[in-house]
Amino acid sequence: MNHEHVDQICPLCHISEGSLFYQDNREYFRCPTCHLVFVSPKCFLPPKEEQAQYDKHENSADDPRYRRFLGRLFTPLSQRLHSGSCGLDFGSGPGPTLSVMFEEAGHSMEIYDPFYAPDPTPLHQQYDFITASEVVEHLHYPQRELDRLWSCLKPEGLLGIMTKRVIDQEAFSRWHYKNDPTHVCFYSIETFQWLANHWNATLTVSDAVVVLFQKDNSFRAD
Repeated sequence: MNHEHVDQICPLCHISEGSLFYQDNREYFRCPTCHLVFVSPKCFLPPKEEQAQYDKHENSADDPRYRRFLGRLFTPLSQRLHSGSCGLDFGSGPGPTLSVMFEEAGHSMEIYDPFYAPDPTPLHQQYDFITASEVVEHLHYPQRELDRLWSCLKPEGLLGIMTKRVIDQEAFSRWHYKNDPTHVCFYSIETFQWLANHWNATLTVSDAVVVLFQKDNSFRAD
């Protein structure tokens, strides 16, 4: 493999080189195996600049509009949970809200965020469910992070992901979502189907931005 193409290796499946999918001020590559669209690590913001972008967010558990937005993930996931389940909100952000919503519904919650709640202790526990709302598009190392989350789920546990999805090149060219410099990975239905196969998981597509993965009862880590 040419050294110059190393940055085009898919960060999710690590199987294939991506081919150029779109270009503006960044180059976006698409993996032919898992269909992830991704940018080169050369485009990653330094941590301080990345956090400065997140600091601009004004999300709060006191904001009913933000709660309605998160309801797209909260509602279908909470309908599948047993009472008193334990969960992790991964990438909880500067104003944790999903964790509050689940606690109000009678579940116990932990939070983790590399910038705002960086204590890694919650990543060494087991959960009935894990949420990742508007998080996976920011992951520099999606295979490592998503596999780690999957390992934190108990058998029959649920992983709920909310992120806008890639449709095609034409839609991508007009897509505001790609313009956020902290967004470095973009997923499609095919990507989530690849992940479901990778994990031997049951995939449920809840709506245009939410998918749920359920771990098999007999799952064991490799």
